[in-house]
Amino acid sequence: MTSLHGSDEIFATVEASPSRRVIGVSLLVGLGLMTLYVAMSSTPGLAWQAFLLAVSGGSLWMGYRMWQATAHRIELTAQGLRCSDGTEIIRIKDLDVLDRGFFAFKPSNGFLMRSKITGERCWYPGLWWRMGRRIGIGGVTPGSQTKTMTEILAAMMVERDAG
Repeated sequence: MTSLHGSDEIFATVEASPSRRVIGVSLLVGLGLMTLYVAMSSTPGLAWQAFLLAVSGGSLWMGYRMWQATAHRIELTAQGLRCSDGTEIIRIKDLDVLDRGFFAFKPSNGFLMRSKITGERCWYPGLWWRMGRRIGIGGVTPGSQTKTMTEILAAMMVERDAG
């Protein structure tokens, strides 16, 4: 087995396909528009109207954020995972646990990682998120890409631990 360290070569990428991206954003925007319509047309009271307007605004904002986030991709290099905008997600040396199990609290079609160090909270809806030591990859991404990435990550962890 040759060493994977020492290069900036991209071993695997995870990105949202155009159709998944459009469907995910359309669902959020559709929910926002539907709740806005309900809030403006008929509401049982002011509190419900405020609630529906908040849900509508949140859904529209989420659709916008998802559209921005899914324009990027996640790249796996010998050093670790990074977003195509340059944001470092995790270094291989800091990767503690890789969880791709069925019962893991993970994004759809994705996987969960735990870092040895605490990172800054970050969220790219539909692509990846980080809360403290936990990092989730996936969402509107194809399962085949994330599965390939987890297999390579697992091999890199074995190589790292072997010295």
